[in-house]
Amino acid sequence: MSRNAFAKLCLLLQTYGGLEDSRHVPLSSQVAMFLSVLAHHKKNRTVKYDFIHSERTISKHFQRVLNIVLRLHPMLLIHPTPVPPNSNCLRWKWFEGCFGALDGTYIDVRVKAQDRARYRTRKGSIAINVLGVCDRDMRFIYVLAGWGGSAADSRVLRDAITRPTGLKIRRVRFLHMSYCLVLTYIDEE
Repeated sequence: MSRNAFAKLCLLLQTYGGLEDSRHVPLSSQVAMFLSVLAHHKKNRTVKYDFIHSERTISKHFQRVLNIVLRLHPMLLIHPTPVPPNSNCLRWKWFEGCFGALDGTYIDVRVKAQDRARYRTRKGSIAINVLGVCDRDMRFIYVLAGWGGSAADSRVLRDAITRPTGLKIRRVRFLHMSYCLVLTYIDEE
């Protein structure tokens, strides 16, 4: 994350979420601890050495920032709109009615030796399978992470669609185009 994006996130959480400096931990450190845990899957035990605070302090501020982020989800989440029939954008004019595109990718991880088989990809690396869905403006509207690298893309997609809080669509038509699946929303009239 760039410094500018980090500063904007801190300002958003402060202005709209009400996040404030605590007595011993400034707002920017609270957000940095939160992002460190999320982005690097660090434990409080590890983060306490990075920020020189107790595990209790790390946990308290993580929960505080998480609650504000969850409260601001209507502002932070993007609501996609389909490509209009009269679109003149060269990139999307052939995909009338599409919301965007989805694709899976692998992200390398470190896991315990006994769990490596579940995370081993077909090319032999240890990774998790991540599904990402973008709208036509290339902004993420849905991400599902956590499946082991051995899981097939279709299995991850099925999980995303069947989760109660997962990807919400009525019917899906998939067009395979250069390793990317295009997601379309088809009205049932």
